[in-house]
Amino acid sequence: MSKIDRLDMKQLRVFQALFREQNASKAAGQLGLTQQAVSEHLKKLRDVFDDRLFLRKANGFVPTPFAEELSLGVDKLLNDFKALLAPATFDPKTIEGTFVIAATDYAQQVVLPDLISILRVQAPNLRLIVRDFELDKLHELMESGKVNLAIAFPDYIPDSYPIMKLFEEHHVCVTAPNSSIANIVANSNPTLADVASYPSIIASPSRPNFKGSIDDWFKKFGLTRNVVVSAPCFSIVPMYLKTTDSIAFLPSRAIKELDLVEIKLEQSPDSFDVIAAWHPRYSEDALQKWVVGLLGGEE
Repeated sequence: MSKIDRLDMKQLRVFQALFREQNASKAAGQLGLTQQAVSEHLKKLRDVFDDRLFLRKANGFVPTPFAEELSLGVDKLLNDFKALLAPATFDPKTIEGTFVIAATDYAQQVVLPDLISILRVQAPNLRLIVRDFELDKLHELMESGKVNLAIAFPDYIPDSYPIMKLFEEHHVCVTAPNSSIANIVANSNPTLADVASYPSIIASPSRPNFKGSIDDWFKKFGLTRNVVVSAPCFSIVPMYLKTTDSIAFLPSRAIKELDLVEIKLEQSPDSFDVIAAWHPRYSEDALQKWVVGLLGGEE
């Protein structure tokens, strides 16, 4: 009997569940099987592929290098099989299940409101989870299928992931209308050195520190910013500006219709891209392709 004759669809689904969950109990629960049945299928998989596939660790399993390599092929096979059983035409109104989006604070404000509005109308039975973007856990979450789509900035995304550029964005220097800085800039044009000296609030959503993306731009002019407050997200910074005599550099689309004063600069920081990204294993998934298509973008 050839190896392919000893392999069936259920074993591949067990492999997929073990790879994503890296825990026999969780994989069994996901598949509606007993742990004993999962163990039996794993034994057959090890025999067919002549590899241990998963090694035990304190709280579950860790995939072998061969299993890492095999996972994309298994996902493709299962997706292709699912496509055979799917309707010839993708109809979002019939889609059920859960779709998980990891998004930066900025993307939650600027990108997701319109996307969620469309999804609720066109795919009313699809449930959505929006979770904060966790830079250090992103690959683990997307590899395991716990996050379907990420919306962030290019530097946050692994190089191996497919991406789609949504639009280009730029930072604007702002302060509150009631600040002393607003009075100063109303009567004179500040230099970059002046701006660097003003007390500044930054948003540091990935890691709590006093370093922001604008710091490198100021360094080109031999300047260091006077950062006095580091906030965990962009959305809270305008409120802090209203209670402190300070400035901030915020993305232009995030401050529309806010009561803030823009400080005109003699030179502007570099623009940056906002992108959508997903794990390669989902590139051919019909739901994934449809949601990404709704985002439009400037590929």
